[in-house]
Amino acid sequence: MYYSIGVFFPQGKDLPSFRKSYIIGHMKILLAAINAKYIHSNPAVHSLKACAGAAAESVEIAEYTINHPISEVRGDLYRRHPDVLAFSCYIWNMPYVEELIFDLKRMLPETDIWLGGPEVSYDAEKVLERLPVTGVMTGPGEAVFAWLSNRYRAGRSAPPVRILRSGEYGVIPLSEIPFWYSDADGFENRIIYYESSRGCPFSCSYCLSSIERGMDFRSLAQVEKELSFFLDRKAPQVKFIDRTFNCRKDHALAIWRFLRDHDNGVTNFHFEIAADLLDSEMMAVLKEMRPGAVQLEIGVQSTNPRTLKEIRRQMDFSKVAALVREINSWGNIHQHLDLIAGLPYEDYQSFGRSFDEVYALRPEQLQLGFLKVLKGSYMEEKAAEYGILATRKPPYEVLMTNWLSCEEVLRLKEIEEVLELYYNSGQFSYSLEELEGQFAGPFAMYEALAGYYREHGLFVLQPSRIRKYEILLEFFRTAAPEREEGFRMRLLVDCYARENLKSRPSFGRDLSPYRDRIRRFLAREAETHKLLPHYEDCGAKELARAVHTEVFHTETGETRLLIFDYRRRSPLTNNAKILSCPLD
Repeated sequence: MYYSIGVFFPQGKDLPSFRKSYIIGHMKILLAAINAKYIHSNPAVHSLKACAGAAAESVEIAEYTINHPISEVRGDLYRRHPDVLAFSCYIWNMPYVEELIFDLKRMLPETDIWLGGPEVSYDAEKVLERLPVTGVMTGPGEAVFAWLSNRYRAGRSAPPVRILRSGEYGVIPLSEIPFWYSDADGFENRIIYYESSRGCPFSCSYCLSSIERGMDFRSLAQVEKELSFFLDRKAPQVKFIDRTFNCRKDHALAIWRFLRDHDNGVTNFHFEIAADLLDSEMMAVLKEMRPGAVQLEIGVQSTNPRTLKEIRRQMDFSKVAALVREINSWGNIHQHLDLIAGLPYEDYQSFGRSFDEVYALRPEQLQLGFLKVLKGSYMEEKAAEYGILATRKPPYEVLMTNWLSCEEVLRLKEIEEVLELYYNSGQFSYSLEELEGQFAGPFAMYEALAGYYREHGLFVLQPSRIRKYEILLEFFRTAAPEREEGFRMRLLVDCYARENLKSRPSFGRDLSPYRDRIRRFLAREAETHKLLPHYEDCGAKELARAVHTEVFHTETGETRLLIFDYRRRSPLTNNAKILSCPLD
């Protein structure tokens, strides 16, 4: 559920005085969103404006990112001179928003400033004590904002109430919220966020769903019409923000069938699901999807039974593992699995076991996240009992627990970084397969690699892509120097699978002795197109530039040629298709 903007009036304080310029139809309400990245957008502010009714003409939206220099954002907001300025507040932007508020309140003293969103919904009184704002809203705010914006537009002040809760002003059903992408302006080259359901049937203690109740679903007729809008325009990606997309079978199944039957060959749809809720009908539809059409995010969080019970996480990991392996075997769906470090009863060794068990499923991405102690969550209530020490400011990330020391959390942060660099980048799959065999398990391998990075100061240097391959080779020498030659070949395969490099990497063997044989092969292939039929437009010279060829020797002494076909890439990894044939 996305939280929106609204108000909270501190009891006993004067109501805001309105400028004389507040004339019906001649005022400005500005909804400001500070996103994490440019490719993101803020669904909450767009939903609010769509629900503002007659006041929508007075509502403007301004979206920025936390990477923008704050002076530029501050200056832009000032020049807009809004009568009402409302910020959407989350853990990733709250420090940024607070700094803006202190400055803008002095620069625009007559502007009313409102806050809303999950980061201010559960301690509104403290927020009002800390920040010079007019008010705060708690909970989802479409109905509240519609009421409030229309009162502003009419030149009227808000009533002297302490809190405007969504339930007190009615709740706009999800099916009645207008589709805010109707003109698609401003969303080019950005992730499209779409909501087909609100709420979650589960009560995981680390999530705000643990204190929210109820589910609401957008009608399937509307969903199909709106998804057609994205499909017709060939949007690159549509990300469903439903908390657990497949919690209601008929809803999820109908949408997946629609996407299967109306695939445009381009658009990718991302869903966050509970894997153990998948059944044979759902699996059958997913299996029929175009490769790359669907991306599934599955929150495993831990495989420790005691931890799962303590965090109220309902999951049968053995079933999840079987389903993930089956989906993986199809080769058509990108899977993103999540783990959370810092959960109760999960010590360093236990987390290592969870890591190894999830890594063994070979998802396209494995996110190693860290517990965030969210305001209002059950985890916040139990923080003292669990010995959780978290950062004082957002994102309230765990620093230590009764089961994890500060030093162990720091080590896990380093493991997270090398995991991102080497596994989640998808650029080292062949190399990592060989490297893993030199350690007791994947977790031990990444732990050792993180230690190597730390000891050699590599975390600070931010090495280039080619330098990362060289570092991996240097690290491999410390583990299995006798197998270096084979590992070099794997590095080359990984290197050229992603792109046809202009410069030969330092760890590549000299191909001069094989140049004539490679030229003869390419000349024959340019005539016959036996292996590369889709390169019929290429002569021998053009073919040599279009593909990459690499020579290797098998254990039996055979000399073979690898051909990297960049016109046929995996829709899941973007790596070139690799062909192998004898080199005559």
